[in-house]
Amino acid sequence: MNFESFKKLLSKIQHLDLPAEKSHIKMMPPYRNELVANHKEPLHTARKAAVLALFYPDEFNETKLVLILRKTYKGVHSAQVGFPGGKVEKEDKSLADTALRETFEEVGVALNNMVIVKALTKVYIPPSHYNVYPFIGYCLQTPILKKQDEEVEAILEVDFNHFLDDSNLKSKKVKPEQLKEFDVPALELNNHLVWGATAMMLSEVKDLIKTVL
Repeated sequence: MNFESFKKLLSKIQHLDLPAEKSHIKMMPPYRNELVANHKEPLHTARKAAVLALFYPDEFNETKLVLILRKTYKGVHSAQVGFPGGKVEKEDKSLADTALRETFEEVGVALNNMVIVKALTKVYIPPSHYNVYPFIGYCLQTPILKKQDEEVEAILEVDFNHFLDDSNLKSKKVKPEQLKEFDVPALELNNHLVWGATAMMLSEVKDLIKTVL
């Protein structure tokens, strides 16, 4: 989709009600409620993080979405696809500022090249005990993407039409800690399977956009 046409869609979603759990449940792992129920720490003590679903024009003025493949490490989000983003720091004035700062740090998009359009529905992550606050935004002009080598294995530039294509819905076998193996819903984007919280948030982004198409 031409980026100017896409920006017109974004202007239409600014004042829409969020689909929230109606979207999340489509991509929710079947064991999620059990993980939440078994989590020992009370939900109100969860740490905060913010992420950004950032759309931008490529060199041909076509619309892309940036995602990241995280490094392999000893942690619950190792080698997973996600949004640029991260935990709230003391210097952040708001959750939106966290999302923007982290996006700049992880994929190199200049702060003055990003515009926040709308806050989306938060998602709780039981394994890491975080409440993640997603935002949707766009770039004013084609960005020069540069990955943060310490945390990001690769930057994924997802074509907008590919993102909206419902044939991307797949499944992935996952074995959560202390639980049996499950088939979980996933999205196949740029030959990577995206599942869990990121897929739940992407589902809300997709549903919002499809409302105004």
